Amino acid sequence: MLLPSIFGENLLDDWMAFPPMPDFSDIDRKLYGKNASHVMKTDVHEDDAGYTLDIDLPGFKKEEIALDLENGYLTVQAAKQHEDKEKDKNGSCIRRERFAGSMQRSFYVGDAVTEEDVKARFENGVLDLFIPKKQAQEIPAKKTIMIEG
Repeated sequence: MLLPSIFGENLLDDWMAFPPMPDFSDIDRKLYGKNASHVMKTDVHEDDAGYTLDIDLPGFKKEEIALDLENGYLTVQAAKQHEDKEKDKNGSCIRRERFAGSMQRSFYVGDAVTEEDVKARFENGVLDLFIPKKQAQEIPAKKTIMIEG
């Protein structure tokens, strides 16, 4: 069913949610708000040598980010743990808007790229990745096999 949307959001989201029912299918939206798909904002630049990815990960530490390369896909994962203390030296928490959780995003980089090829740097909440352009090994041309006898 086609529904009108503005800025990637469904116009009828809030209107059709009556009566409010618990919905766990969009738990990431509950963690990161309506723009959950925009949490890991990424700029991709290309030059002759390869691709540069700039991924915004504000509030994360280097230790909370993991990079995996499997079957030609580079996966960036970020997980933030939240200390669940009701009362600390500053008093009790009245409203909590910073959430804990995890997110991930995958990029196809090709089967020829190895872990040693990918260069990563994390500084000021921005993860910079460099992925060189590599050509997959060429498959030999079709060759005819001679049958003896």
